[in-house]
Amino acid sequence: MGIIATLVIGAIAGWLGGTIYKGSGLGLIGNIIVGILGSSVGSWLLGGVFNISLGEGWIGSILTGAIGAIIILFLVNLIFKKKK
Repeated sequence: MGIIATLVIGAIAGWLGGTIYKGSGLGLIGNIIVGILGSSVGSWLLGGVFNISLGEGWIGSILTGAIGAIIILFLVNLIFKKKK
């Protein structure tokens, strides 16, 4: 997959993850970064650990990236959560 496609899928996955996991507005660049990292985490976790496939192509990549992005956003919010 080309770099442009990776960035587009990363942006969509990061946006989707941020939309599902409320309270984590990171902006466009943050969403792309979280989406790309999320794709790696999601691929490793779903494919490597649980042996689950969400399909081939764009849709599978976006769903896998979104799941990974949600995991990353959860961990970031858990670590950097402000105490009240």
